[in-house]
Amino acid sequence: MIARRALLASALAAPAFAQPAGARALRVVPQANLTSLDPIWTTAVVTRNHGFLVYDQLCAQDASGAIRPQMVEGWALEDNGLSLTFTLRPGLKFHDGEAVRAADCVASIQRWAKRDPFTQVLWPRVAELVALDDRRFRFRLHKPTPLLLQALGQTQFPCFIMPARIAATDAFTAIRDPIGSGPFRFLTNEWNPGQAAHWAKFDGYTPRQEAVDGLAGGRVPRIDRVEWTVISDPATAANAMSTGEQDYWEYPLHDLLPLMRRNRQLVVDQRLLDGTYGICRFNTLHAPFNNPAIRRAVAMAVDQRDYLRAVAGNEPDGWGVCEGVFTCNTPLANESGSEVLKTHSLDRAKAALAAAGYNGEKVVLLAPSDYPQINALSLVTADILRRLGMNLELVATDWGSLVQRRASKEPVERGGWSIVHTTSSGQSLTVPATHLFLRANGPAAWFGWPDDPEIERLRGAWIDATSPAEARTVAEALNRQAMNLMAYVPLGYYWQPSVWRRNVTGVFKAPVTAFWNIGKSA
Repeated sequence: MIARRALLASALAAPAFAQPAGARALRVVPQANLTSLDPIWTTAVVTRNHGFLVYDQLCAQDASGAIRPQMVEGWALEDNGLSLTFTLRPGLKFHDGEAVRAADCVASIQRWAKRDPFTQVLWPRVAELVALDDRRFRFRLHKPTPLLLQALGQTQFPCFIMPARIAATDAFTAIRDPIGSGPFRFLTNEWNPGQAAHWAKFDGYTPRQEAVDGLAGGRVPRIDRVEWTVISDPATAANAMSTGEQDYWEYPLHDLLPLMRRNRQLVVDQRLLDGTYGICRFNTLHAPFNNPAIRRAVAMAVDQRDYLRAVAGNEPDGWGVCEGVFTCNTPLANESGSEVLKTHSLDRAKAALAAAGYNGEKVVLLAPSDYPQINALSLVTADILRRLGMNLELVATDWGSLVQRRASKEPVERGGWSIVHTTSSGQSLTVPATHLFLRANGPAAWFGWPDDPEIERLRGAWIDATSPAEARTVAEALNRQAMNLMAYVPLGYYWQPSVWRRNVTGVFKAPVTAFWNIGKSA
């Protein structure tokens, strides 16, 4: 309680943070430091948010989850579902002035498909993807694949379109040239990782004429510039919001929400849909967590309520327990085989750890000191590991460095890692196809690289399910197998409000933080 009062006091007394004024720039405190510009190479949410500024999608999800045209005029499904042809809207341009062509779309789709878990499952059904002319491209399919549109328009791992010369970059190598065709241009010469990143309105962008609806519709740039300033100290960020030196705080610390709500010039609201789900991810390549019994032993000591209170405190309706792999209160949500997550016993976990043969191997846990929510999750796990008697090395680092290091497959003595934490929107965890953490295809899986042919078989079975009842049966089998594999520990969900100045207009609800349609009054 003393620490919390000190934090509130410092938020009121923190020195002013000098920023240029002006109604034509939206000044944002982002949720993390932007270190990578490639939303295909990394799944970091901060990079995806950057992606939604500079790139556009062929199609996008509206608020109901339906897939609607975005860059394309539409599509035609022919030949008994074996041919899917897209036609681009006329006049689309990249930031370098070049026209967007079907060949750019084909190259972008091919690069993205190598990394997207959803499309990895669907791609064996694709016989051919070719550009027919400058505005049309076609999928030829081995069998009807209705979920292909869902994959192309998804939010979790968006299919962003970039010039073919850039999309030719290997999917496992990060691009450095952030040219897209979206509503804003990235200002590379104003990018200072760890401090600031800036974007400018792209005058050549032609938005759709429909009203914005989720991530679909008119992505209208209503502001000249978007300026991110990295402020790692929450008290300083709160002060900058209160004094008007910043306009928008993406992920405010929950402890500071009462202070924000008392300021009449600020709006505190739940902009992000579906809740934010936390996870604890194991590196399954190296000891000790190459042993699933050791992973399950750690899970036995977890109580999601400890994690959620560490992030959201006792915020009314601020969090919820969800002891399964699918988003709670959705059709596939279930707890089949989740008894291990309901153990909540340090003593039983210690006994299971000894029985599994843990022999004092070093455990390197990476914790992002500049990302309060994920850092809080990390520190709870660190406490559990210490109490279990594991040989823990807690590495405090910045989020950008963590994102870089978690890509390493080296053992810990050569700069690798054992455990990382992250979060995801609930929307992406509702079905197996978009569930990034459930994928278990070894080297192509998400960081941690679990290899489990049964999970992969079940994911394919869900794709082929012909009824909701059959899909539900598959989902229950997936939950059981995921609890047995325990490549990650689900940590429940919390609601993450955002804060913006009252003169910020056009803020809309969506699964991600998007800045089109947002403006400022004087």
